[in-house]
Amino acid sequence: MEIRDKISEIKKKLNNLESELMLPGTISNPEKIKTLTKQYNGLKEIIEKWNELQKNEKEIQETEKTLKETIDPEIKMLADEDLKKLTTYNLQLTTKLEEMLNPADPLDKRNIIMEIRAGTGGEEAALFAAVLYRMYSHFADKQGWQVKIMGSNCTDLGGFKEIIFKIDGKNVYNNLKYESGVHRVQRIPETEKSGRIHTSTVTVAVLPEAEEVDIKIEPKDIRIDTFLSSGKGGQSVQTTYSAVRITHLPTGMATSCQDERSQHQNKEKAMAVLRARLFAIEQEKKEREEKEKRRSQIGSALRAEKIRTYNYPQDRITDHRVNESWHNIQKTLDGNLEPMIKTMKEKLG
Repeated sequence: MEIRDKISEIKKKLNNLESELMLPGTISNPEKIKTLTKQYNGLKEIIEKWNELQKNEKEIQETEKTLKETIDPEIKMLADEDLKKLTTYNLQLTTKLEEMLNPADPLDKRNIIMEIRAGTGGEEAALFAAVLYRMYSHFADKQGWQVKIMGSNCTDLGGFKEIIFKIDGKNVYNNLKYESGVHRVQRIPETEKSGRIHTSTVTVAVLPEAEEVDIKIEPKDIRIDTFLSSGKGGQSVQTTYSAVRITHLPTGMATSCQDERSQHQNKEKAMAVLRARLFAIEQEKKEREEKEKRRSQIGSALRAEKIRTYNYPQDRITDHRVNESWHNIQKTLDGNLEPMIKTMKEKLG
């Protein structure tokens, strides 16, 4: 399909979305408004880029006409310089528009659900899980993204045995999909009196957010259990059964949430996590069957492959997939992930 044909289709979709956003059933459904608005803004951005390209091409035509008709050497020289700039910019716009119309990964624009779990190393692993959560949260803040905790299991020292959270924003999956896998840390724990370096691991899984149209979960395929929410050490913090656990019977996969006071909100969060996990499994299955794409990063996380080492004594982070290292660990842990993400895209994309 030619670019003009694709633009024509997008304009039709925009008109349909505008109409759907005005329907009473949409206005009364905040989640639907959010989903449709994101789709609308994404398509609108493509049209804006198309309009910019059309304007640039018109300027090229006018400049070429000036070059043909003028006899003034100075004007010709200026017009020739303008034409070179316009032609270069035209190529940039065309490339960008083609990328927007034909993304390398159709999931790149999606929000994500990220799961961080302590691996080997006990309390030290849990503490580093908290460090990674802070790193991704700070990076998200810098991008203007929103972070919402879906569920967590804290330790007494402030670490996380597990934390699951959603990151909502522009092109989130595109930027963070290569973070999936096992992150290894080598450092002297604060609780270590002898100064001995410990090695611990934390598993990170990055799941593209799945919508109801992506994964259909039948009511008969799930079991919903409710229980009392609890704090550290199992101490009860509520007297109502607001915590929810959802078990997907065909796979045996279970998700739970107890962070919200409302049972309904906890159920929605647990269902969103379940949907994302099932969607990730479906995507990995498709990639294996096609045998054309490289192994998915989500799959790597599930197979517990070590992707990165954070070596505190040497102040160095090494990504083993691309054999690259970065120094100044603290700067990276403060959310400055751009250099690593750029390298991942260039070498793994």
